[in-house]
Amino acid sequence: ASIFIIGTIITSCTTSEKKVENAQENVAVANQELDKASEEYLKEEEAYRKETAEKIEANNKSISEFNERIEHDKKETKAEYKKKIAELEQKNSDMKKKMDDYKAEGKDNWETFKTEFNHDMDELGHAIHDLTVTNVKK
Repeated sequence: ASIFIIGTIITSCTTSEKKVENAQENVAVANQELDKASEEYLKEEEAYRKETAEKIEANNKSISEFNERIEHDKKETKAEYKKKIAELEQKNSDMKKKMDDYKAEGKDNWETFKTEFNHDMDELGHAIHDLTVTNVKK
């Protein structure tokens, strides 16, 4: 019976050591995976910020071109367009500020922010497009 008890104690000590080693290995692997995921998240965020900046700049260009096209319109029509253009320029500026002010707060918050931001950018893009198409038809 003594030999059995001593054998069990030795076996359980070895098992505990192995458990600790396995746990340390698991922590190391998890840390590597976390670092990789964080790096990918930051790359994605940087790429999205660049893409957004390009869209905002394209909106500015469209607005500028539209301003040039309406210079020869009637005074009343021109004033109406100028008002709409000012609103769109403000929205475009607000979108740029919203992106610039965003601070990384985790992947879930980033995904929520990105979804809402995409929706707002799409609406702004459609508003600019609709305004310029309306003017071309007149």
